[in-house]
Amino acid sequence: MNRVSKKTKGGDKRSLSVLVVVGDRKGKVGVGLGKAAEVQSAVRKATSYAKKHLIDVVLKGRTIPHEVLIKYGAARVLLKPAPVGTGVIAGGAVRVVVEAAGIHDIVSKSLGTKNKASNVYATLKALGQLRGAKK
Repeated sequence: MNRVSKKTKGGDKRSLSVLVVVGDRKGKVGVGLGKAAEVQSAVRKATSYAKKHLIDVVLKGRTIPHEVLIKYGAARVLLKPAPVGTGVIAGGAVRVVVEAAGIHDIVSKSLGTKNKASNVYATLKALGQLRGAKK
């Protein structure tokens, strides 16, 4: 959640922006950004958008099929598959997206910016670029 304020002739116009991650923990995940004057409206908008824009994540058992490094703006996110039992080794924003997608074993590193929104979008882009395991 981010509070923003616009200066106008009549005073400050306050607003909120909310970033929401939704997922079924079975390989589908989506992200939505909602903006409104009230928290509830912003969350509703963000959730609605996220549900309409779900992506399918290719899973290989409990992890991802291959390593991927993605750049999105100033954010760079590295995702690597991990053996069973490793767990989710990921920080803040990346962890939320990965867990919502249903990935149980993964190693990740956020490089570049620490901006949560940029890291969420970079992670979503990385998960969208995963391809099935080669036979």
